[in-house]
Amino acid sequence: MDAFLISFGIIFLAELGDKSQLMAMTFATRYRAVTILAAITAATALVHLVSVLVGAVVGAALPTDAISIVGGIAFLGFAAWTIRGDELDDDEASAAARGGRSVFFTVGLAFFLAELGDKTMLATITLATDHGVFGTWLGSTLGMVAADALAIVVGQQLGARLPERTVKFGAAIIFVVFGVLLIAEGLT
Repeated sequence: MDAFLISFGIIFLAELGDKSQLMAMTFATRYRAVTILAAITAATALVHLVSVLVGAVVGAALPTDAISIVGGIAFLGFAAWTIRGDELDDDEASAAARGGRSVFFTVGLAFFLAELGDKTMLATITLATDHGVFGTWLGSTLGMVAADALAIVVGQQLGARLPERTVKFGAAIIFVVFGVLLIAEGLT
């Protein structure tokens, strides 16, 4: 129980204001909250499972330079994709409106890449070196999902009040900023 509580608290606080939380807010301006939250939960559970296993087995941090650079390039790609926009046919549009698989996988992939080498991943590895694997995994996953759920609520409110063009360019700017920061982090 200690591992769960410590991991939940640390990861929740570490996630506040993090790029993942800003991404959750951005996605929430366009897509259904339940789909975003499910994708975030799946991606987070997977990344944090790897993190606790690495922390338990190796007890040391992953070399994250290359992972940061790849993640940064992916974010720049997400920015270009956001600006370009998507052309949906009728089937894809109805799937997206229902919170279909394409939205789930897009959000899940974005979060998976964002979390690789991120401070919450490294914090989870560190926590797993000293605490129970299951409690650390569950606590860190739920701590991150709780912080991102707050961002989804804020994103939905902004999406209802801001023009689509503003949301699109705001999201692209956020992706560019974090892409550049990830690449810079990987190169230093």
